Amino acid sequence: MKDSVETLNNKFQNATPEETILWFTKNFAGKITFSTSLGAEDQVITHILAGMSPPSEVFTLDTGRMFQETYDLLDITQKKYGLNVQVYFPDPAQVEQMVNSKGINLFYENIENRQFCCQIRKILPLKRALAGKEVWITGMRKEQSVTRANAAMVEWDPAYQIVKFNPLIAWTGEMVWQYINTWKIPVNDLHSKGYPSIGCLPCTRAVQPGEDVRSGRWWWELPEFKECGLHKKH
Repeated sequence: MKDSVETLNNKFQNATPEETILWFTKNFAGKITFSTSLGAEDQVITHILAGMSPPSEVFTLDTGRMFQETYDLLDITQKKYGLNVQVYFPDPAQVEQMVNSKGINLFYENIENRQFCCQIRKILPLKRALAGKEVWITGMRKEQSVTRANAAMVEWDPAYQIVKFNPLIAWTGEMVWQYINTWKIPVNDLHSKGYPSIGCLPCTRAVQPGEDVRSGRWWWELPEFKECGLHKKH
């Protein structure tokens, strides 16, 4: 499959997200999954997937330190679309050991600690969620950050040994919100309060007008380090 990534990018270079998502879900039925963080982009993809029959598997990662608004949106989304979004949690024993050895707010101390926290709370649960799958759908967009500027619609992810499919990779933020408003898609209430990108509560803050959309994530770090590891280039 990884050998045909370039072919697929050429095949779908002028296709709509609906067309590409339909192709992938039909051709990889049972072997494809969508990871949603319940961000604006992910809500667009959820809306598209929910309109297909049968809808593909959708999952989210609950790190244990999410905003209440994110939990509220998960509940609203599942009820609106009739989806059973699978929730993956970190291993409680690993979280317990990490917190007891490094402190409850270890991530503020240095990049290594922050990445370790992301490893326990996000990356290891993600690996469980992707096990046995061939295609991983994400809501990544080039415009989101410098770490994603060179991403393609279809990529081979060597870390997870899986094809990563980013149907909205070329969309602008304006396109995302136009789609959301057109289809009246539910979104996180925090978006209207200056939070364009929402992760864990202690690692996310509101941004000022004109700032990069992900500048509120791990704001104490340099832009080139602002990935939790889920989409880090290896």
